[in-house]
Amino acid sequence: MSTATAPSPEAPGADALHARLRRDGERVPEPTRVRLHRAISWLRRAEQGASDDDARFIFLWVAFNAAYAREVAPEETERTRFSGFFDLLVQLDTERRLHALLFQQFTGPIRTLVDNRFVFEPFWKALREHDAHSDWEQRFANGRKAALAAVMAGDTAKVLGIVFDRLYVLRNQLLHGGATWNSGVNRAQVADGARILAALVPATLALMLEHPDAPYGDIMYPVL
Repeated sequence: MSTATAPSPEAPGADALHARLRRDGERVPEPTRVRLHRAISWLRRAEQGASDDDARFIFLWVAFNAAYAREVAPEETERTRFSGFFDLLVQLDTERRLHALLFQQFTGPIRTLVDNRFVFEPFWKALREHDAHSDWEQRFANGRKAALAAVMAGDTAKVLGIVFDRLYVLRNQLLHGGATWNSGVNRAQVADGARILAALVPATLALMLEHPDAPYGDIMYPVL
């Protein structure tokens, strides 16, 4: 298992991030300032619902979405967008704080997500289509191997992509009404997902504050 040498960082809270945004706002380009303002507002709401994992996960995902969403070409997918966003973050993260979060704090929850077929989209596709000949099991096994290889290699961007690919399935289940609130059948993945987002989202916003001029793209819904 590859680990960072630096101690795992403590994620800043919404109040601390908001104070930094107010302090440094003049040097932050308007589109980035709007992104951060929106994302921090949803992060604050997530912090207020810490006892409700479903609500916390949803609010944290909205905060994440506010940070990365941008105008895109028609052929781009949501996964393509946040994958590119992770590549940019890893380039900016010279202190490897995201690496430390992933490889020190969350190795257990990451394994749980990667090993969970219920957050693997090809499993659900085969089930919906009653496709007994689907290769989802082989793809699932290959995905687990790829995740393990990325973890062993300390490939932060690839691990982030794999983790968020699983979290995106969970996001769809919750936001599209495919799960019951506070259900007993999906507690582990929701709780782990909320914990992972609760650390990675504020760390992401802190990086964006430190690098306000990075090419985050045009926001989809500007303030008019």
